[in-house]
Amino acid sequence: MASRSTKPDVLGSGCGNYGHGSIIRGGLASKPGPDSGPTNYSRGLMVGGDPGKRTVSCSSNDPEELKRMGNDNYKKGHFAEALTLYEKAIAISPSNAAYHCNRAAALMVLKRLGEAVMECEEAIRLDPGYVRAHHRLGALLLSLGQVENARKHICFSGHQPDPVELQKLQSVEKHLNKCTDARRVGDWKSTLREVDAAIVCGADASPQLCACRAEALLKLHQLDDAFLALSNIPKSVPSASTHSQTKIFGMLSDAYVFFVRTQVELSRGRFDSALTAIEKAGQIDPHNVEISILLNNVRLVCRARARGNDLFKSERFTEACSAYGEGLRLDPSNSVLYCNRAACWYKLGQWEKSVDDCNQALRIQPNYIKALLRRAASNSKLERWSEAVRDYEVLRRELPDDNEVAESLFHAQIALRKSRGEEVHNMKFGGDVESVSGLEQFRAAISSSGASVVHFKASSNVQCKQISPFLDALCSRYPSINFLKVDIEENPAIAHAENVRIVPTFKIYRNGSRVKEMVCPSQEVLESSVRHYSI
Repeated sequence: MASRSTKPDVLGSGCGNYGHGSIIRGGLASKPGPDSGPTNYSRGLMVGGDPGKRTVSCSSNDPEELKRMGNDNYKKGHFAEALTLYEKAIAISPSNAAYHCNRAAALMVLKRLGEAVMECEEAIRLDPGYVRAHHRLGALLLSLGQVENARKHICFSGHQPDPVELQKLQSVEKHLNKCTDARRVGDWKSTLREVDAAIVCGADASPQLCACRAEALLKLHQLDDAFLALSNIPKSVPSASTHSQTKIFGMLSDAYVFFVRTQVELSRGRFDSALTAIEKAGQIDPHNVEISILLNNVRLVCRARARGNDLFKSERFTEACSAYGEGLRLDPSNSVLYCNRAACWYKLGQWEKSVDDCNQALRIQPNYIKALLRRAASNSKLERWSEAVRDYEVLRRELPDDNEVAESLFHAQIALRKSRGEEVHNMKFGGDVESVSGLEQFRAAISSSGASVVHFKASSNVQCKQISPFLDALCSRYPSINFLKVDIEENPAIAHAENVRIVPTFKIYRNGSRVKEMVCPSQEVLESSVRHYSI
């Protein structure tokens, strides 16, 4: 049997709960034994090579002394230093199972779980009866969502399992079983609920369960959240071949992560990335039916999309519609294909169908800029000005520097006013904030068609200077509004007539009548009011 530490050194609970906190074998009440071997503090070891980091003096060649120093650093929360010391002990005595188990504990706290698994496995290989290594490995595997593998070590033959870890194991297993059943019947709300419960119960470092969250969110048409969940999947870590063969939902765990990534990438319109991901899944688990079906579908969808794009470029829009439709038959949740087909319908003058496809795309991906642009343009063609204005306003906020969007919004707002029977005269796109210098000019300006926003200011006032650039931005953002500015120090008659005593004051007029007054408003309040009166 490989050697273990003969000293009953015990570490406190630390900050991780894998393997019950203790680093070295021995009861929590036992006391450290006497140190052995020479200790020389004359030379320091720089941890991580960073001059700003703590140095550890460890020129001792006694692995037990190095282990003791590692334990001391671990108890103080100096985990990187502890890891370095354990590694030096292993370099001197590689067959000591306890040193590998200690290194695993430090790696766990440093979130290097894959390496921690391998260290526990090495400790067990060296000493198959090492109970602490089994328990620590079981806790690690449970955190990684590998229930069956975790059970073998938590319920290690001949030893009483830790009741806390056993309860966690049973809870995770229960929720995973429910998750599997829900996924099988396409109940994605229940799938999401159960996978979240499994994560909360202890499987909180599982790439597969993070992937399952992403898949459920995608099926629930929450694409942004699905992409975020996928981005939060822990980086793949090396593990023993036995663990790489674990399965979830009938497919190898590593393959499942790529399987989900494929679906998310496809929904985002990243066809090449989707194809790469599903091909990797196929390489890992070549005999899985779900993967084989998706691989075939992705290839066909990519082919349909490429054919549709070629036909669109050739102005063969009817045929392009059919090609995109074939892709949608295979992947009915693909927002990009819906948006592409909407462009074809628009070119064919079938604006109602274009709006329908844009609606489908936006149902899947609510902030899809191209779909918003196409829907706004199609609604303009259908003279649905209220809907067009609503979309263009969203686009204006998303694309504040896009002059084409600003002009389209302006024309849609004018058309909306005309459709309501309002008189619209002498309104043109663009322009700057107009400076008003006389009472007659002021009254004429606020009596012009539509809404007018007047900034009463003083050149000496700091707040006025600070908000003026924002008013310029609003002038560009809401071209259907007349923006005016009045310096009350230079035009006291206007200030007196309008009863302005505090600056900055903003007043909104419609056809000569004041409808809103704001004194020292925030930018958010000012824009909200401008937006309200821009329609």
